[in-house]
Amino acid sequence: MPTAEKKLVTKKVVKKVSTKKTSKAVKNKIAKTLVYAEDSCSFWVCDGQILNSLKALHDSFLKMDKDVYFHHVSSAKNDFADWVEVVLADGACAADLRKAKTATSAVTVVTKHLKTYSI
Repeated sequence: MPTAEKKLVTKKVVKKVSTKKTSKAVKNKIAKTLVYAEDSCSFWVCDGQILNSLKALHDSFLKMDKDVYFHHVSSAKNDFADWVEVVLADGACAADLRKAKTATSAVTVVTKHLKTYSI
């Protein structure tokens, strides 16, 4: 009577490697140059401030009164977003600013987009 041999089967175990997810800005590592508007293209806020960059807009939002913000932003218009798109040439930031409903949310948007710039 023949004897039955048992075969040993070895399984290879593949070790899972987790990768850390990073933002698109970190992956690309190409920082944009901050645009400064010329005097004739600066943003004149109704309270007398004159803004010439996204950084200046950010700082302005931090201390801006609600009435001043809503003078420039309504359901029909967004002066800040228009200026950022046309003068500062940042369409992505402008699109996000159009979604912001308050100066507080607008400063969050600008803070996020400033991270993509070399300042």
